[in-house]
Amino acid sequence: MSELFNPIGEKAEKVAPASAPTANGVNGVNGDHVENEEDDGKVVDEIESMCMNCHENGITRLLLTKIPYFREIILMSFSCEHCGLQNNEIQPAGSYQIKGCHYELRLTTMEDFERQVIKSDTATVNFIELDVEVPAGRGQLTNIEGLLSTIIDDLKVGQEARKEQEPEVYAKLEEIITKGTKMLKGEAFPFRVTVDDPAGNSFITPDMRDGVGKWEKREYARTPEQNEALGLADTAPAVEAELDQEGNIVPDTIYQFPASCPGCMHPCTTNMKMVDIPHFRQVVIMNTSCDDCGYKSNDVKTGGEIPEKGRKVTLSVQRPEDLARDILKSESCELECPELNLSVNPGTLGGRFTTVEGLLTQVREDLHNQIFQADGGVSSGEGGDSLLGSERQRWTDFFGGLDSAIKGEREFTVVLTDPLACSYVQSLADDPSLPDSQMTIEEYDRTTLEEDELGLTDMKTEGYENDTEPSKETAGESVKESVGGGTD
Repeated sequence: MSELFNPIGEKAEKVAPASAPTANGVNGVNGDHVENEEDDGKVVDEIESMCMNCHENGITRLLLTKIPYFREIILMSFSCEHCGLQNNEIQPAGSYQIKGCHYELRLTTMEDFERQVIKSDTATVNFIELDVEVPAGRGQLTNIEGLLSTIIDDLKVGQEARKEQEPEVYAKLEEIITKGTKMLKGEAFPFRVTVDDPAGNSFITPDMRDGVGKWEKREYARTPEQNEALGLADTAPAVEAELDQEGNIVPDTIYQFPASCPGCMHPCTTNMKMVDIPHFRQVVIMNTSCDDCGYKSNDVKTGGEIPEKGRKVTLSVQRPEDLARDILKSESCELECPELNLSVNPGTLGGRFTTVEGLLTQVREDLHNQIFQADGGVSSGEGGDSLLGSERQRWTDFFGGLDSAIKGEREFTVVLTDPLACSYVQSLADDPSLPDSQMTIEEYDRTTLEEDELGLTDMKTEGYENDTEPSKETAGESVKESVGGGTD
């Protein structure tokens, strides 16, 4: 199977140039031999198929390839010589992923328009500042510039008719077209684009020089509605668990409830337990395991009231013993290791309660599988044909430094910045409630952006029962535009 999905560069190398003709006018020893060589070197499959426009026969071309940083895909192109219809799309070659994925890229320079984007037929694209969303539809292999250009071109279709028939809609779309055109010209930086795919088969290419807040990936568990839309079995309802007299979860008690495995969709069990981290707070640890396919996952949820300020914890790792410190990284926490050139955005790893070594190992495995091609969970160690030598060397040096830190061979700093103050690092001081000499803990005022992202800006906790005024629709309602087209 893996031999069919080689990178495009490797496929091109298999196509040998034609040999010079011999005296009898036939290349090689005989005609049959040449025909076999052509068949072996053929990288694009051609299939005769009916054109849905003129109902004559056209040609569908299929290319099975592997995208660097991603996975196997099928590129499809259709053309009809009778009516001139042409179309192309992309389909994932594998199955749905265990979790859905959400990518966000903040564009600040013209070079960001060149970022490669894989949009599967189940993904939605949203240009946040433009307030335009492209719903699930035809799969595409393109870049940011191609996505935005397609949206603007589609919005321009029928504008002259709308100007006479629906002047209000025309004016609103004209604002979006004008703003989108400025974005394409680089006159509206910065702005953000997101790709959300419940199937987990979409992708935005990262760059190792991306700073915090530039490129972000987040995986999430699908909702029952998303599973149903993908044709997957729904999650079984949870059973009622025993609670205390006040209806609260009993600490240190394991609760079990049935669920469906996100990998094979067979019935499995999810375990939940509330534990008390000394000198910190109570957290909920959740674990799901499947006996049929071996899938395992764990997550940590923190609760309690939202503090007035965020918290920044800095740990200087100077000895191998420091790697064994307990560490809790919440979903809202940003992880940085400046000496290792490592930065992990909030939500990337979810909640983790482990050790410093365990957290770095998890980051290393996830990132290595993203950058270097992985088949069946085993990294091949090669970055694909589009991974340049200089870029491959930078990634190799980066992982080398990360490996040295995991082995305790170098000193580095771990910085946890959590606007909800839900992250924790074990202290080795005589009084564990206080930081030791290698730790610093400081509180800070959350920024306006952090307040907005956490939903705290519009949160109303007092007097909301008196707020009975109904919400009104505004003229600036989001425009949901569908980018149509596809190969039948």
